[in-house]
Amino acid sequence: QVQLLESGGGLVQSGESLTLSCKVSGDIWRIYAMAWFRQIPGKSREFVAGLTSGGAATYGDFVKGRFTISHGNSKDTLFLTMNDLQGEDTADYFCSGTKTFPDYTTLARWDFWGPGTHVTVST
Repeated sequence: QVQLLESGGGLVQSGESLTLSCKVSGDIWRIYAMAWFRQIPGKSREFVAGLTSGGAATYGDFVKGRFTISHGNSKDTLFLTMNDLQGEDTADYFCSGTKTFPDYTTLARWDFWGPGTHVTVST
């Protein structure tokens, strides 16, 4: 089994930066790709950024160059560095992993989820 645990959320001011972390434990070898999703209150969960084990990164359209997804050296930690945060980025952010080729548009294709970490951007 795989366990994911996010950290790093909190309150920031508009325009500031924040880095989220996701610690991966258990059967890491089962994961082909990982991603960050977010859920704004009252809205559906949406794709933020994804990273395959080969290092291919993909971002949601709204990111517009502000966020960077990366692995730690041992690949047991996933990061999301967020710059120029705005009020509309306020959300719960979730780390996820999939055993197969990633489909960032279909939540059901993602096998493992963390409990989430909340980010509030004050405007």
